[in-house]
Amino acid sequence: MRRYNVYLLLTLLSLFGLVASCARHEPRFRIGVSQCSDDEWRHQMNNELLREALFYDEVEIDIRTVKDDNVRQIEDIRNFIEEGVDLLVIAPNEAAPITPVVEEAYDRGIPVIVFDRKILSDKYTAYIGADNYELGKAIGHYVANMLHGQGNVVEISGLTGSTSAMDRHQGFVSAISPYPGIKLLAREDAGWLRSEAGQKMDTLLTHFPQIDVVYAQNDRMAAGAYTVARQKGRAGEMRFIGTDALPGEGYGVEQVLKGELDATFIYPTGGDRVIQIAMDILNKRDFPRETILNTSVVDSTNAQIMQMQTTHISTLDGKIETLNGKMNHYLDRYATQQVVLFGSLLVLLLVIGLLVAVYLSLRTKNRLNRELSRQKEKLEEQKQQLTQQKEQLIQQKEQLEQLSHELEAATHAKLVFFTNVSHDFRTPLTLIADPINQLLDDKSLGERSHQLLELMKKNVNILLRLVNQILDFRKVENGRMELHLEPFDLLSNFRGWNDSFRMALLKKHISFSFEATPGMDFRIMADCEKMERIYFNLLSNAVKYTPENGKITVTLKADATSLHFSVFNSGSHISSKEVDAIFERFYQIDGHQAGTGIGLALVRAFVEMHGGQITAQSDEKGTTFTILLPAQSISQYHPTVVTLPVEEAEVSSTLVESELSVDEEEVGATGRPTVLVIDDNADIRHYVKTLLTEEYHVLDAPEAATGIRLAMKYVPDVIVSDVMMPGMDGVECCRRLKTELQTCHIPVILLTACSLDEQRIQGYNGGADSYISKPFNSQLLLSRIRNLIDSRRQLRQFFGDNQTLAKENICDMDKDFVSRFKTLVEGKMRDPEMNVEDLGKEMGLSRVQLYRKLKSLTNYAPNELLRQARLKKAASLLASSEMTIAEIAYEVGFSSPSYFTKCYKEQFGESPTDFLKRKNL
Repeated sequence: MRRYNVYLLLTLLSLFGLVASCARHEPRFRIGVSQCSDDEWRHQMNNELLREALFYDEVEIDIRTVKDDNVRQIEDIRNFIEEGVDLLVIAPNEAAPITPVVEEAYDRGIPVIVFDRKILSDKYTAYIGADNYELGKAIGHYVANMLHGQGNVVEISGLTGSTSAMDRHQGFVSAISPYPGIKLLAREDAGWLRSEAGQKMDTLLTHFPQIDVVYAQNDRMAAGAYTVARQKGRAGEMRFIGTDALPGEGYGVEQVLKGELDATFIYPTGGDRVIQIAMDILNKRDFPRETILNTSVVDSTNAQIMQMQTTHISTLDGKIETLNGKMNHYLDRYATQQVVLFGSLLVLLLVIGLLVAVYLSLRTKNRLNRELSRQKEKLEEQKQQLTQQKEQLIQQKEQLEQLSHELEAATHAKLVFFTNVSHDFRTPLTLIADPINQLLDDKSLGERSHQLLELMKKNVNILLRLVNQILDFRKVENGRMELHLEPFDLLSNFRGWNDSFRMALLKKHISFSFEATPGMDFRIMADCEKMERIYFNLLSNAVKYTPENGKITVTLKADATSLHFSVFNSGSHISSKEVDAIFERFYQIDGHQAGTGIGLALVRAFVEMHGGQITAQSDEKGTTFTILLPAQSISQYHPTVVTLPVEEAEVSSTLVESELSVDEEEVGATGRPTVLVIDDNADIRHYVKTLLTEEYHVLDAPEAATGIRLAMKYVPDVIVSDVMMPGMDGVECCRRLKTELQTCHIPVILLTACSLDEQRIQGYNGGADSYISKPFNSQLLLSRIRNLIDSRRQLRQFFGDNQTLAKENICDMDKDFVSRFKTLVEGKMRDPEMNVEDLGKEMGLSRVQLYRKLKSLTNYAPNELLRQARLKKAASLLASSEMTIAEIAYEVGFSSPSYFTKCYKEQFGESPTDFLKRKNL
């Protein structure tokens, strides 16, 4: 009996273990998903999220949809936070309202994956979605090719507050901007809805009789626009482009097949990728922070294939879900049976004992094995289907490669066209250059006219050099560039060319050294013109990227087999990734730098034509370009020296001397208003200075950082700044100036070649007071400067009535500054030793800064304001108190009653004694 009890106890423990092992696991991770909308695209993504989660037993997905409601989405995210989810997946409805709550979750340590749309912050763990800017750009290129560069386009946008709508619009505009024949007639916000798009389309058809293309930011809006156009009988005269390319009845792919849409672009959902990255985050594995999903066009050429493929994939997805449902059903049924069996065995074991329990366990095991065998067979069938799908994808890849070859051919055709246009540039440039040379020979011209003509001549030559460089680059690409070898002395020519850069080096205070190994023979067989182009490009780049007071070193060495020279410049660090790509065509390191991006590519081509090689190295000290050329014996050597034309030099001597003659210490001494000019182009600075120098005292700076320092030090009346500059651009410079107490009141004019509304909005958001496009009219610039200075002279009163500041158009920071100064003076006016230096220290400014700040805001110097405050306080005391004149004089800070009486009479036209007599009458 005791042995039986032992067996019974062991059986019960085994049953407990069996039930525990067969019970379904509780989820280890809980993921909260906040969807911004409820449409077919979101449904497909939700299905992908749930389907991918099936491959992870330990995860639970909770999806909540807010239906385009910002308030509701904020509440859902906060509920997720309070419920303690392990990870948040968020598609923001609109960027601005949703950003704070996403940052709150991130700051509380909850990983956040943002997908489809971004927020206005970098406080998120990962982002997954398509690049909406590139998507809009791809659609713009497709529309431009469809219209052959001519036509009228209307855009039906999604919710304008969402980043996806903004980015798609900006990308689309950037793609069609190079085509002046394509006009974007209107952009209407339809909020991603079909019915709203139909209403907007009805309005557009009424206002615009000729519409060639309707571009909608999703397929639903495109379908709504098409329906209205068809009802109006105008659908046949225009083309419709959508976005999303969802499969299924009534969606984008079917609309293309029916002919309702001419094309739609795939906007991938990526739900499976979201779950994969989420699990990597939760399991502490490496993951990409930014995952950009690719897009492609779907039109009549591939819509049928796309529909067949997606139908097949949908069938497989349905089978997977059916299989998973059956597995869950079997597991649930199995767990239930185990519980029932366990309860039954607790009673039956008292009667039938251990053998019945063993028998039931064996039978259950056999049944599970059979079920698992059947499931294994189904999984094998699924594997075969996936293999077939993989083969289909390989075929599609081959088709895409063929399309890529066709695109490369189209790019080649564009380059040919660009080369032909460059040829056409040479004739008008030549016709401009010759009359300029004739005018320069006229001895009757004044000095200023002669300088302007020199500036025009220099820039015409620069344009000719750029055109020639483009044509040479095309010759190299086509294999038509010829090499004309002749005896050439590197040492003599390099020394001659160095003189051409003397003024440019002097302008930036650059230390230049030329080092050549003494006693070595630097003669080779080379193409003189190409060697000059090589050296000029390298040294010009060195001067361009070397900061003020930097260093440039040219080293020339030789040995028995080779000659090599290097050009080093300090201060410019290039990352290892960019060093590898710097010699590629059209590559530019800094997007703010001007240029074509083919200079170094042409240098490498010329070096390789000579049988040499060029390399680049960069570190924190600077960048070095090294060229290695093979040494060649020259039997009869006749040295060839090539002289660089004077007009090819970077900066003319006249301009440099003018630049260096500025005496910044004269600011304010002449009484004329001061204007600060910030531009990285020395010629532009000089030209603007010649326009302003008769009316204004002019300061100038070659880049934004120096300009800010000069503005802080001298507090000019107006600042004129370029936008596109290396390092800090003009918009950021304006933003910095508007946030500093010393400079926030100074009006800023931005000069730029960018003329799009979006770029102007960016400048005005940065605090700019005016925006003038290049090329600009000199009279327009002068008029704008005069108007801005006159508008700042309106603030004439400081201690007048209380409505003075309320009427003035000044910023809150300046109002606060004036108020603090008034409070400071009123609190310390009793001190007769108080002076401007003391007031400046209390206000946190130097004496000069305080003087110029108050003079700009009130038209009074600080000491004048102090004296007016004391006299007005004295007048108040005379009228309202019984104090004597001497007591009042000391009370308001005058050192003697006699000086007080003198000042009072000058201010009010009568002495204090006369005022008291009138008062006592």
